Amino acid sequence: MTPPDPVSTAKAPRPEKDRVIASLSAPGSAVDKYRAFFIGTGGWGTFLHYELAMIFAAGTGGALGFALRKALFPGLFRAAGRGVNFGRNLSLRCPGWMTLGDHVSIDDGCSLDARGTGGVADFTIGDRTLIARDTVLVVKQGYLRIGNDCSIGSQCTLSAVSGLEIGDHAIVAGQCYFGGGRYRHALGAGPMVEQGLETKGPVVLGRDVWVGAGVKVLDGVRVGDGAILGAGAVVTSDVAPGAIVGGVPARQIGQRS
Repeated sequence: MTPPDPVSTAKAPRPEKDRVIASLSAPGSAVDKYRAFFIGTGGWGTFLHYELAMIFAAGTGGALGFALRKALFPGLFRAAGRGVNFGRNLSLRCPGWMTLGDHVSIDDGCSLDARGTGGVADFTIGDRTLIARDTVLVVKQGYLRIGNDCSIGSQCTLSAVSGLEIGDHAIVAGQCYFGGGRYRHALGAGPMVEQGLETKGPVVLGRDVWVGAGVKVLDGVRVGDGAILGAGAVVTSDVAPGAIVGGVPARQIGQRS
């Protein structure tokens, strides 16, 4: 796994509410704003392709819906490998900035949002990786890279503020949360939601990591290869390779032998 560039504690992008308002109030027609918010870049052909896929394929059930998504969805992405499977009712924002490997499966109700990459940084899901039902993958700034042969459980949120990377063969159980950033909270400086975020750097999970249900991994944390994060742990500091951690805040409770 290629280590990302080091990121020191720095101001993160403005709150999501402000980003949405700025996007929707930018100059241009309503269609221009819609295209910028949901599709990113591309001409009218890209716009029509997105609309056809969302209207006729995204919510259609049964074999017909599966076949329509097989036909219409891959072309929405920057690149999509062989045998990619798409569930129903996916939310896709700027899919033209995303790359999917071979035999990726994205289950029903997932949300993939690459707006924060600006079309420059990576939004990549590796070969044979499963994204289970109702999971959210969002880049507010930076990149999001998920390796090969990973399993991301249902109802997880992966929120990249300055980058998020998961190595090959990772197992992530349901209802986990990675990333985030921290709101500034100085008294007298206005509401916290308007003070903006700051980040300690990217979240990095190594290869062959097992993450139990309901784990929270905060921004700036690096988890070494082969580590195990016990169910319900709140991980606020780096985890050594092969370590087993648990608790709130997480501490080492064992070592893989």
